Amino acid sequence: MHIFDYDKALESLLSPEITTLLVDIHEHIGRQEFLLNAKAEVLNALVEVSRANSVASSNRIEGVSTPDYRLKDLFDDGAKPRNESEQAICSYRECFTSILTNYRTMRLTPETILGLHRKLFTHLTPCGGAWKNEDSAITEIDGEGRESVLFRTVTAAETPMAMRLLCDAYGKAVDLGRINPLLLAVVFVFDFLCIHPFQDGNGRMSRLLALLLTCRSGYMVGKYVSVDKIVEESRSDYYDALRASSRGWHENANDLKPYVEYILGVILKAYKEFAARLDGLVYEHTSKSDRIRNVIAAAEGAISKREILEKCPDISVVTISVALKRLCDEGFICKTGNGRSAAYVRIE
Repeated sequence: MHIFDYDKALESLLSPEITTLLVDIHEHIGRQEFLLNAKAEVLNALVEVSRANSVASSNRIEGVSTPDYRLKDLFDDGAKPRNESEQAICSYRECFTSILTNYRTMRLTPETILGLHRKLFTHLTPCGGAWKNEDSAITEIDGEGRESVLFRTVTAAETPMAMRLLCDAYGKAVDLGRINPLLLAVVFVFDFLCIHPFQDGNGRMSRLLALLLTCRSGYMVGKYVSVDKIVEESRSDYYDALRASSRGWHENANDLKPYVEYILGVILKAYKEFAARLDGLVYEHTSKSDRIRNVIAAAEGAISKREILEKCPDISVVTISVALKRLCDEGFICKTGNGRSAAYVRIE
């Protein structure tokens, strides 16, 4: 069985690339308290946007989705889920909300993880909250339809002990305080994925556990910016990193650096987005029109009204619509597409 030795893991991770990423992230951590002094209503709006994006993205990564208008009905209007996909989405939202509310008191134990998995399947059948009862493997299907095994996960018989050892190793490392807590959280989630302890829901559980551990460690960015959405947008890189780092895991001969570098890059990007969204809000003299103009100017290519709303959650849809029309009339931007496909591009 894999040995969960986090002191040894740290030695292999002190590369120049990872050190640089950690330094950059901690520069943003230094600004975190300043950013969190923004208006409460603005931060609350960011939380809602992050939660909606995280719920939608984390489920889409697993092939579970519903139209955007239904997401709004489910989240804003309290509509009842109509199918299994919407049941899964609602369950994930409840888990996400529970973590944001209770992370300070949620100790990382196998029992906590089982309870979170049970909540993840609140609206689904069969119910969750039990370790897998069949052996599993990560497979890939090539262009000709042939299936091959990429990684054999921990057997069902060994899973309960592996999860106990994993949680104990994490708790011991936290108590000793020798390992950077963010690195420790990233490696824990990676080992969780390699164990693959559940019959279903492992990917979604890994992202929920990442949120829990980063919040508990003081890295609050996942509360205000959707880390899951950034992962979804770079999904192929995520799977490449996971595949590269899992080779040799059972023999304790794997290289953690590809996965750790990828995840730290995602977290750094999330912190940059957090700062960018709030920078315009902490300065009272910046008008809403100027903020909308600046968001469009900074965009790479076309940007939709919804994306502008995500970056300026305190500005109403009506105000954004008026500003967009004025910017079009001024010749600063032009509109492409119509309806839900409408977007705006800056005229050079």
